[in-house]
Amino acid sequence: MMLTALAQIGIVLTWLGLVGGAAEGVRRFTSANPEITRKIVHIGAGQVILLAWWLQTPAWMGITASVLFSIVALLSYRYPILPGINGVGRHSLGTFFYATSIGLLTAAFWPMDLPQYAALGILVMTWGDGLAALVGQNFGRHPYKILGSTKSWEGSLTMLVMSFTVSLLILGWTAGLTMPVFITATLVALAATLLETLSFYGLDNLTVPLGSAVLAYGLLTML
Repeated sequence: MMLTALAQIGIVLTWLGLVGGAAEGVRRFTSANPEITRKIVHIGAGQVILLAWWLQTPAWMGITASVLFSIVALLSYRYPILPGINGVGRHSLGTFFYATSIGLLTAAFWPMDLPQYAALGILVMTWGDGLAALVGQNFGRHPYKILGSTKSWEGSLTMLVMSFTVSLLILGWTAGLTMPVFITATLVALAATLLETLSFYGLDNLTVPLGSAVLAYGLLTML
């Protein structure tokens, strides 16, 4: 779908505005856990990669947006720019890594005309990590500790299932539901779950999307 750059930017900003408005509404007018607000933004904003893919936005647009939001994210850790996402002094660089990962994947795969791998990486992070956190916090009954962080088997299982589902849907759509695709989706899901489990300070928002995308690309190239 080819539109002018201005129209593409308008569509993306409209979507982000809707996501941000929904999150702010939940934060202001409900008694929901603050983590719900963060995950609305986490999951909702990640769908921008699908819009960019559908709209065929140029690589420079994604990279520029990534740089700008990375700067805003860094400032938000000191100033209350994004109160619904970060608290001042929050000990995590997750939002910064989130924005950075989108720029890096766009820079890597858009020029190769392989946006599906960028989308896979981002959506594994948004749906997998986002839902894993919510399930783990609300339904986790079997915790375990690793590298000083407490995880739950329920959350990790959610990460595994969602990572596999996202990978299978995207790769199946672009390459067909073949055996290499099933193998790749399985290995990507295992790797993403391991990366999410071992990460700290929000680093999984960088390692999960980059690792998932690169692994999927490498495996389908070889298989």
